[in-house]
Amino acid sequence: MGAGELDDSARAALSEVLALLAVERASVSSVTDPERAWRVHVDDSLSGLAVAPLAEAGRIADIGSGAGFPGLPLAVALRDGAELDLIESVGRKCDFIRRAARSAGIANVTVVQARSEEVAAGAGRESYDAVTARAVGRVSTLAELASPLLRDGGVLVAWKGRRDEEEEAELDRAAEGLAMRPVEILAVGPFAGSRHRHLHVIEKAGPTPAGLPRRAGMAKKRPPGS
Repeated sequence: MGAGELDDSARAALSEVLALLAVERASVSSVTDPERAWRVHVDDSLSGLAVAPLAEAGRIADIGSGAGFPGLPLAVALRDGAELDLIESVGRKCDFIRRAARSAGIANVTVVQARSEEVAAGAGRESYDAVTARAVGRVSTLAELASPLLRDGGVLVAWKGRRDEEEEAELDRAAEGLAMRPVEILAVGPFAGSRHRHLHVIEKAGPTPAGLPRRAGMAKKRPPGS
């Protein structure tokens, strides 16, 4: 699905989000021009709906949500079928997402100001059908962060750029120890700012291993499989 396939109410909601982004004084995104943001943020976010388990998910966690992408466009597109928790540790970004969701009437999102490791150690543990992550780290790091959030059989969809053989090999080495299984890599570009866009689809394969989540920041500092 792309922006052109949205109905009028969905387009109006996302137009309101992008209008607020264009005048936002806090630094929440490097792309704020509404016309360009439709391509860079909205179309890019909606490309995730090419992954059937994400399109069919009932409960989704978006980790490192930033200015609310892909979380807000997915919430609009899936409005009647999914609840999304947008997990972001930076307060100014959380404030923007809350204001944007309220102004645009996007009721099926909850903004969680926390690290994903904190959510996974609490009530969010093994409670999500899908986890999304857009350009927030190495794919093995994202797999580690997603594993304790996902139920068995749930999926991580990670937005990445050009394919990297070493990064993919790193995930292969780490996957079994994370109870995660690489499923497919979809080429879904090009979009402005992400010409070589790929979606990595990784499935939760069993119970969360002991020791996950690690202490906040360790998955990025010492990526599994490295």
